[in-house]
Amino acid sequence: MDELYAEIKQTIIESLDLEEIGVEDIDTHAPLFGEGLGLDSIDALELGVALQRRYGVVLSADSAETKQHFASVAALAELVRAHRAATEQA
Repeated sequence: MDELYAEIKQTIIESLDLEEIGVEDIDTHAPLFGEGLGLDSIDALELGVALQRRYGVVLSADSAETKQHFASVAALAELVRAHRAATEQA
């Protein structure tokens, strides 16, 4: 498993207190909201704060782009990778 995927999954578990779920239980490409992991808007806010603290990623709650980033663990990983690349170039 990609190390960044595992980190993001662990961040989801820790920030949302999902004690009954393990890293291996979260499908990397499954939706985080609705029929997938079943997160809601409060979870999104908490997860956004956790991602900002861990990776320095800043997300706008009203942005359509943000909804795309929160689509799955894989989408969040792409966001973090893009943020890292932009930070390294600066």
